[in-house]
Amino acid sequence: MPPSVRDVVALSALSLQLLSGDAPELDRAVRWVATSELEDPCPYLEGGELLLTLGMRLAAEDADAADEYITRLVAAGVPALGLGVGIVHESIPRVLVEAARRHRLPLLEVPGPVPFIAVSKAVSHLITVEENEQTARSFTAQRDLIRIALAPGDTTRPLLSRLVRHLGGFALVLDTDGGVVHAAPPSAAARAEDLGGEVARVRARGLLASAAIASEQEYVVLQPLGLPSRPGGFLVVGTGGPLGPGDQAVVNLTVSLLSLALTRQDDATRGDDGVRAAAMRLLLAGHGPELPLEDLGWSGARGAVRAVVVRPADPPFGAEAARARVAAALPGAAVSRSVLPDALELVIAICPTLTAVDKVRSALVVPEVAAAGIGDVADAVDAESLLRSLSRARLALAGIREGVRSYDDTGGGLDALLDPMAADAWAVALLAPLDTPGERADLAATLRAWLNRHGQVDAAAADLGVHRHTVRHRLQRAEALLGRPLDDAGVRAELYLALSRRPG
Repeated sequence: MPPSVRDVVALSALSLQLLSGDAPELDRAVRWVATSELEDPCPYLEGGELLLTLGMRLAAEDADAADEYITRLVAAGVPALGLGVGIVHESIPRVLVEAARRHRLPLLEVPGPVPFIAVSKAVSHLITVEENEQTARSFTAQRDLIRIALAPGDTTRPLLSRLVRHLGGFALVLDTDGGVVHAAPPSAAARAEDLGGEVARVRARGLLASAAIASEQEYVVLQPLGLPSRPGGFLVVGTGGPLGPGDQAVVNLTVSLLSLALTRQDDATRGDDGVRAAAMRLLLAGHGPELPLEDLGWSGARGAVRAVVVRPADPPFGAEAARARVAAALPGAAVSRSVLPDALELVIAICPTLTAVDKVRSALVVPEVAAAGIGDVADAVDAESLLRSLSRARLALAGIREGVRSYDDTGGGLDALLDPMAADAWAVALLAPLDTPGERADLAATLRAWLNRHGQVDAAAADLGVHRHTVRHRLQRAEALLGRPLDDAGVRAELYLALSRRPG
């Protein structure tokens, strides 16, 4: 903080006499010294200057002029007025003292032998000393923060505590939804409720955004944490006033270190998720008896596992952001982007504590997820049960473009009667010609859109965003590759069932 009026008065070498002003006026910051003999120097001031004058244009007995002069200085943000005596005025005019007292402006008498340049040099020295001390405090805080960040384990709480010790006020780490992860002091957690709107605005603008909320009593800064593909939450800092360069440097370092800490925790979680995802692939390949299901958290009561297929939202999120978000929302789940042929889908095997449909549904309603299908509860933790749940999750997803849909919402139907492995193998064989190398058009997507629109070419073209002639050409090409007539109702039914089992 810059020196205060009280600090300037206390400089014994200047022998300044205080004629008006008391706390809190003496606590006002002096950011510089200005000298002027103008009746109205305010257009040439920025605010925060200790103004020195000889009073050449101040009449000793003109009370109105003195009051107007002091009023202008107060409005301009002048923290104190210093009047040099012994040249124009032998002593400070009584009307000026009275006006200063009325308007609570500190008034200093500068003795004749003391040149104004001496006052300027003394204040400049105070400012330099304070800036050096602030730089030293900032350096010490940054050094301590780096040491804390290098320690093993979760460093979020100690980082937050050290930040608050340096800045005062309070600090919060919020998750991506604005929920409190850590608070320093703990009582500051209550402040998060008032920040929901700012969190939503910053989250929508990405990691390069930030927000500042200023009032007379407080200055609150909100900055996002994490990496572009892995959002990690927000840091909130509240202080008594705007941050100086040194304090802002400390906050910026804290943001970087917290992002690093969150990423490090996420990497550990991703390691666990990778093990579970690999185990799930082995289960699906028929190696369930060889896996340590109890260590994976998948053993126990019947009906402990449910499969979910997620379609990520469009950029700026993408598949990796969706994977990270879903993994965080469903702790203990096996999350993989590679189980299904379409890399833009994720498959999640839910652990026993998250088998309730409502819990899974609410966890997947997030910006990173465009749509999700929830399978039924597996009867046991084995390959056959997981395949059936996975197949039904894909069926639920195939019927929606956005939102979350459970297999239970589909009413079961024919799919419930099919053997999932046999049905998938049949679907792959039936649709394989559509994926002939060299085919540039997505014939399967066109065929699906056409069937969903009950054979209406114009409606399918509108859904796909292409011309109706393009749809007709693709349908003719698909019919030729499949070797089956598309005007046959039975063929259409088989193709619709096969396509419903195809990811994408």
